[in-house]
Amino acid sequence: MLLVATPALVDPNFIETVILLLDVDEGGALGVILNRPSPIPVAEVLADWGDVVAEPEVLFQGGPVSVEGALGVAWLRAAEGAPVGFREVSGRLGLLDLDTPVELVDGSLSGMRIFAGYAGWGEGQLQEEIAEGSWYVVPGEPVDVFRLDPSELWRDVLRRQPGQLAWRSTRPVDPEMN
Repeated sequence: MLLVATPALVDPNFIETVILLLDVDEGGALGVILNRPSPIPVAEVLADWGDVVAEPEVLFQGGPVSVEGALGVAWLRAAEGAPVGFREVSGRLGLLDLDTPVELVDGSLSGMRIFAGYAGWGEGQLQEEIAEGSWYVVPGEPVDVFRLDPSELWRDVLRRQPGQLAWRSTRPVDPEMN
């Protein structure tokens, strides 16, 4: 599932973000922002993973929590034969332990992104934010995670939604200029 920031969400950490939810339970939720690439090449920070990640081969700003750490989100080539260090999130999508030697995952991935930090919510916090109108909760697609240019992801995800939610994709960046 994806969280898509509504226009009501004015926190600068999350304006027009699309978040891939990776773990949700009674204790809280964890996800990564899909549409905030940084200018930092993965090879500069995690040299071994530079040739494994999908283009653009940069770190993504996963969220404001633990920005000194990194999460690897990967898409398997096949449903069976997951490499060592892979933990399924949904189907062939999962988290990959970045301490895993690269040679153990060679050839088993169709795509991978590395996120510096993550977005996290404590018990009940995300449900409250959804209820107050800060987030749309919509289904995600694998292409959302690994698209070459994520700059229009917010609009594209909204555009494919049914009914009036799709209309939100045409909202101008500054409604006062409309």
